Amino acid sequence: MNEQTFTPALGRLAPARFFDPVVALTRERLWRALAVMHVAPRPGELVVDVGCGTGATALMVSRAEPRARVVAVDPDESVLAIARRKAAVSGADIRWETGMGDALPGIVGEGAADAVVSTLVLHQCPMETKRAVLAAMRAVLRPGGKAVIADYGLQRTPLMRLGFRLVQLADGVEDTRPNAEGVLPGLMAGGGFLDVREAEVVSTVTGSISVYTAVRG
Repeated sequence: MNEQTFTPALGRLAPARFFDPVVALTRERLWRALAVMHVAPRPGELVVDVGCGTGATALMVSRAEPRARVVAVDPDESVLAIARRKAAVSGADIRWETGMGDALPGIVGEGAADAVVSTLVLHQCPMETKRAVLAAMRAVLRPGGKAVIADYGLQRTPLMRLGFRLVQLADGVEDTRPNAEGVLPGLMAGGGFLDVREAEVVSTVTGSISVYTAVRG
């Protein structure tokens, strides 16, 4: 995949420097905390944040377990610059890497990770990219390793579907519609993940965000 083809953090709405204040409107602290709770990092474990953006989830994982090893990957140098500044201020020891989600095996190594986490990434991707990123996430996990994905999922109510139109305004309809129709659990199961479940659903002003969990068999 060409690294110039990724969708920026706020899509067509605004530059990356506005990402943090905008995403804060989505009850971010709640759904990120739930995602990290399901990651449940342990000392010495390798946790990979796929599409880390400005680093909020990676930093939260590091705070939850400072002895975990955290690798955060994103193709956008502008958001990684923000993430690195945050880490420098907090003193978090995180390895920041530039790369696309489907390039994870070359960055981390196959079977090297105990857990992978991804937040607000897959809804921006075309279907073939969703599959490719999920395949790469599975490839870098050890057998029994955990995958945790927090993203826009099935929009169950008219109010949530209405709010989700803001996301589609930013990121386009074609790539985001499958998420709103509930495609992610099937893609995860079809990609070889086991015990796929929608563990949490958080209603926000931009639609509902689901936390999906699974393991590599």
